[in-house]
Amino acid sequence: MRALTVTPGKADSLRLVDDAPEPSPDEGEVLVEAVAVGICGTDGEILAGDYGEPPPGRDTLVLGHESLGRVIEDPSGTTRPGDLVAGIVRHRDPVPCRYCAAGEWDMCTNGRYTECGIKGIDGFARQRWRVPAEYAVPLRPELGLAGVLLEPTSVVAKAWDHVDRIGARGFWAPQRVLVTGAGPIGLLAALLGVQRGLETHVLARGTSGPKPELARRLGATYHAVPVDELDFDPDVIIECTGAPPVVREVFNRLAPNGIGCLTGINTHAHHTELDLNELNRCLVLKNNVIFGTVNANRRHWQQAADALARADNDWLTSMITHRYGLDDYQRAYAEEEGIKTVIEF
Repeated sequence: MRALTVTPGKADSLRLVDDAPEPSPDEGEVLVEAVAVGICGTDGEILAGDYGEPPPGRDTLVLGHESLGRVIEDPSGTTRPGDLVAGIVRHRDPVPCRYCAAGEWDMCTNGRYTECGIKGIDGFARQRWRVPAEYAVPLRPELGLAGVLLEPTSVVAKAWDHVDRIGARGFWAPQRVLVTGAGPIGLLAALLGVQRGLETHVLARGTSGPKPELARRLGATYHAVPVDELDFDPDVIIECTGAPPVVREVFNRLAPNGIGCLTGINTHAHHTELDLNELNRCLVLKNNVIFGTVNANRRHWQQAADALARADNDWLTSMITHRYGLDDYQRAYAEEEGIKTVIEF
C-alpha cells in the first residue's frame, strides 16, 4: 500500500512509497481505511530532523498523527464497519508507570510511552492502519472531513479539563477567557470557551484572512494588539503561541484567582528575560495558577468528540483551508498559509 515515510533525525527524508507493508495485526484489532491526515508543527519538526523515533528495528517511520478513517473491521465489536474514527496518538508504556496503568498515559512519568507517527509507532499517513480498540475514537458521520480536527481538539479539551479541575480548589465562577494565538489549537480552545458560556477573546497578530473572521463567527472578540494593551484581565488564559514575549505577558494579565494554561513551545525562540519576582508576586498575591499541558488521554478525546459534535460543522470545515491529494504531499507539507492543511486519501 502507499504511505508517507521519514527517516527520523534526517532532514528532508520524507518519501511517498508504494510498497509499504499492510499494517500488522500486532498493531491492533481495529483495521481502518484512511480518509485524511492533518499536518501540524510537530510534523515540521520531524521533517527537519529535530524529532521523531522509528519503531524498534527500523530506521523509517510512517508519518501522521492527526487521523481520520473509516473502520474496515473490528473483531472486538467496539466499532462497526463504516464508522468514522480517529486514532489516539499516545499509547501507554509497557511497564506501565502508575499513571499509564490508570489510563492517564498523557501524564506518563517514565517516558516509555509511544506515539503514532512520532515516537516508536507508525503513524496514520498510509492507506490503511490499525489501532487497539481502546485507541479508536468514533465520530459522528455528519462531521465528515472536519473529523480530522479531533486530535488538536483533544489537546485543548485536556487543557480545559485541567482548568476546571484546578478551579475546583475553591469557589470558581469564571466569566472571561483570553486565548492567545489563532491557529487550529487557539481557535479550538476558543470554541470550547464559547461552549462553556464564557465571554471569549482571541488575540493574534493578523488583521486579515480567515482567522479574525472565524473568531467572530464563533462569537468571540478578536484582538490584534499586544497582550499588555488589552483593557481587561481574563479569569482564564489559554496560551497557544509558545512565543516567549506572549508567555511573559500572560503572567501579568490574569485576574485574581485566575488560571493560565500553556499549550505550546517554540524550539527556535530567542532568549527572553523574565522577571521572576514579578511572576512570584502575581502567583502569590492573586492566588493565580500557571500550568503546562501536552497530549491527551481517552477521556479528553471523548470530550473533544462531544465538542465537535456540538459545533457548527460549516465553521469547523472552514478551518481546513488547504486540501491536497496524496500525490501532492510535498506541496502539503510545504504549505505555510491558512490554518489547517490536510492530505486526503
